[in-house]
Amino acid sequence: MRKIRLILAFSAVFIFLSGKTYAQFLMDMVDTTKNEGKGILGLYKKFDHIKIGGYIQPQFQLATGKSAKSYEGGDFGPEISNRFMLRRSRIRIDYISRGENNDPGLQIVFQFDANERGFTVRDVWGRIFENKFKLFSFTMGMFARPFGYEINYSSSDRESPERGRMSQVLMKGERDMGAMVSFDPRRDIPCLNKLKIDVGLFNGQGINTTRDFDNYKDLIARVSLKPISLSKNISFTIGVSTLQGGLLQNSKYEYHTGLSNGIVTTLVDSSATNLYSKSPRKYYGADAQLKIKNRIGLSEFRAEYITGKQTATNSSSESPIALMTGKDGFNVRNFRGGYLYYVQSLFSTKHQLVLKYDWYDPNTEVKGGDIGVAGSKLTDADIQYNTLGFGYINYLTENIKLVLYYARVMNEHTKLQGYTSDVKDDAMTFRIQYRF
Repeated sequence: MRKIRLILAFSAVFIFLSGKTYAQFLMDMVDTTKNEGKGILGLYKKFDHIKIGGYIQPQFQLATGKSAKSYEGGDFGPEISNRFMLRRSRIRIDYISRGENNDPGLQIVFQFDANERGFTVRDVWGRIFENKFKLFSFTMGMFARPFGYEINYSSSDRESPERGRMSQVLMKGERDMGAMVSFDPRRDIPCLNKLKIDVGLFNGQGINTTRDFDNYKDLIARVSLKPISLSKNISFTIGVSTLQGGLLQNSKYEYHTGLSNGIVTTLVDSSATNLYSKSPRKYYGADAQLKIKNRIGLSEFRAEYITGKQTATNSSSESPIALMTGKDGFNVRNFRGGYLYYVQSLFSTKHQLVLKYDWYDPNTEVKGGDIGVAGSKLTDADIQYNTLGFGYINYLTENIKLVLYYARVMNEHTKLQGYTSDVKDDAMTFRIQYRF
C-alpha cells in the first residue's frame, strides 16, 4: 500500500510539472472513492494554482581599470579588472486562488536570489483582489516600489544588464516593506480601462536594512496609461510618479550646499531645532514609452526624468541605511537625472540592438569646477555621471538569452584628486540568461 501511495504521489507531481494536458488526465485517472485518490486529488487542486519560474544570469565582465567603482553589477575588487559572477539567480513562486466565478481572489509571491555573495529575499507579498466592482486590489509585504518605469521593469526582460545609476542610487534594491492600493479595472469601463493608479506607504529604507529605524514613512504614488494605439503600427504609454517622505534627523547637524566667501561648498546648520526633525526626500518623475513597427522590426523608445530633493550623507548620495549621530548629520541635496533608451529588433524578435544614455546629477547647485577647490568641502558624492551604453541581444531560444553590452561611463572633470579627468570605470558585460 505504501508503494502504491508513493507511485501515485510521484505521478501526480510529474503530471503537474508536465502541463495542463496531463493535468486533465490526472483528473480522469484519480478514483476519489478511495483515500489515496482523494489525497492526490487534493494535492493536484493545491498545486494547480502554483507557478514556479526563475532565471540565472552568469556573466563575465571586463573593466577598463582595476578596483573600479561600478554600477554595472557592483564594485570590482582590489587589483581586479575582470571577473566571472552570478549577477542574479532567482526563483519565483506564485500562488493564485480564484473564486466561484473564476475571478482572482488572492495572489501570493515569494522570490529569492542566491549567488556566490549570499542568499537574499527579494519579494514576499500578498495581493487581495476586489471582485464586486473589479477595480481595486490591495498589496502588502515586501515588493517593488511603484515609482517610475525602469525601477519596476524586470531584470529578466530589461535590455541593458543594469538599471541606470540614478535608479540604483535613489532606490537601491528597488523593493521596500509597505502596503499599496491599486486602481486597475478588470472590466470594460469607458475612459478608465487604460488608467492604472498605485498609491503606497513604505518604510523608506528599502531591503538593505534589517529593520525600520524611524517613524517616518514614504508615500509613493504613480499614475500611468496602459498602451494606447495611435495607429496600426504605433503605440505609446506615459506615467507620472512622486515620492513624499523623509528621515529622522538624529543629529542637530544638517548639511546643505551654499556659498562661503565666494566658494561653493558644503555648509552646516547646527541649530538645536534640527534634532529629531524630518530631513526631506521628495522625488518627482515622468516617463514615456513609444513603440513603432517598421520594415526592420520593432523600434522602442523610452525616456524617464526624475528630479527632487535627496537626503543622504556627505560621502554618498545613496539613500542612507542608518541614522546619523554626532557631527555626521544628513546632507540634503537637490538632484536630477534620467535616461533614454532606443531598442531595435532586426527583422525578427531574436535579434536586438540597444542604445542607452543615462545621467545622474546628485547636486544641481554644483559644477565640476567647484569640486576640489581649496576651502570647499564638496566630495565625490557631488559629481555628475553620464553613461552611454550599447549592446546586442540574441534570443537563442525562449529560455536562453545572450547579451553583449558596453557601458561608457563619464564623470565630471573636477579639481578633486582622482577625479581631475575621466576615471577608468567603463565595463563590458557578456551575459547568458537561462530562464525557466
